[in-house]
Amino acid sequence: MTIEVENVCLTVEGKEILKDISWEISSDDTWLLSGDAGSGKTALISVILGLLKPDSGRVRLLGDYKYDRVNAGVVFQEDRLIETLSAAENAALVRKVTSPAVAAEELEKLMSADRVNIPVSSLTPVERRIAAIVRACSVPSDILIMDEPFRGMDEDMRKKAFSYIKQTAGHKGIVIAQRTSEGLPVLRTFKLT
Repeated sequence: MTIEVENVCLTVEGKEILKDISWEISSDDTWLLSGDAGSGKTALISVILGLLKPDSGRVRLLGDYKYDRVNAGVVFQEDRLIETLSAAENAALVRKVTSPAVAAEELEKLMSADRVNIPVSSLTPVERRIAAIVRACSVPSDILIMDEPFRGMDEDMRKKAFSYIKQTAGHKGIVIAQRTSEGLPVLRTFKLT
């Protein structure tokens, strides 16, 4: 599976956000989508996911692909968790065959076992990001797209979370959007300006 972004332009409220963007993401690729605040990283992700329609250009799915849109596990800038549910319950929601107990085992790879079954409203910002990462990795998908997934994490936690993402992704493509490559291994980089 390949996602082809072809000459995408996007204007929001009279401001040009994306101008003639072309990019190709294949299975097994791990990309850093970088750029300063306001450079269009989140907008480009939204176009790829079909949440925003570009003014011109297109996103095409190439190869033997069974969906009409990108099938992705996503970490948004906002955690988008159900506040009254635990991290384990939130992670289990995305896959009918995953029980909260199985989701809790996955979460315990990145956070303390005594924290995975309390409401996410009681978790720290970093624990909430971990819950969002594990949930995205649990989605039966073809690609992982993560917008600022490591926000607030120290270097050790960032390394641990990145390793978890790579391990669970298998042969899926991965796109990690953040301003810089700080705290990440060397990755293929697509930079927006």
